[in-house]
Amino acid sequence: MEILYDPNVAYLLLAGAIFFVIMAMLSPGTGVLEIGALITLLLAGWGILNLTINWWALIILLVGVVLFYLAVRKPGQLVYLASSIVALVLGSLFMFPSDDWWVPAVNPFVALAVSLFMGVFFWIVARKILEARMARPAQDLNALIGEVGIAKSNIQQEGSVQVGGELWTARSEQRIRVGEDIRVTGRDGFILDVELLNNNSE
Repeated sequence: MEILYDPNVAYLLLAGAIFFVIMAMLSPGTGVLEIGALITLLLAGWGILNLTINWWALIILLVGVVLFYLAVRKPGQLVYLASSIVALVLGSLFMFPSDDWWVPAVNPFVALAVSLFMGVFFWIVARKILEARMARPAQDLNALIGEVGIAKSNIQQEGSVQVGGELWTARSEQRIRVGEDIRVTGRDGFILDVELLNNNSE
């Protein structure tokens, strides 16, 4: 366990823990990321408990995590994202004290490589996720209700229709022949409830 007391190793474990925690926030529910975060947090915590740390750097690090959470939860707030990356990098670099407080205790090359990787990676990944959340869905299923289409097969309880330029599974309580115009009256998941369009025009 002595290797965990090396500031460089503790730094790498801490960076790995931050990586897994943030990835778990972005893609929750996989289980793998959560387990990776737990293991690296335990190992990093063990090393940190046996090393002298700069508490001000730890506070900056925690602020960075909070800012990143706000960036993910509040689409469009890229200022939170940029601030979180800066805080995460600074907090990680200066977690362990050296003879001069402005000089990181870890290997500068390791610190630079890890910081650049994490900064660029999370900037790209998180920004893409934010953009995807802000984007309008390509197909609003609720908007299909009331739309007019055409039966692409004979519908006797269930068949297929074309609505909005796409094929859908459809069902109807009445018989609908292929080629007849239909109107969407409801949906159940990806199954559309339809009726003959002529029924509403009579």
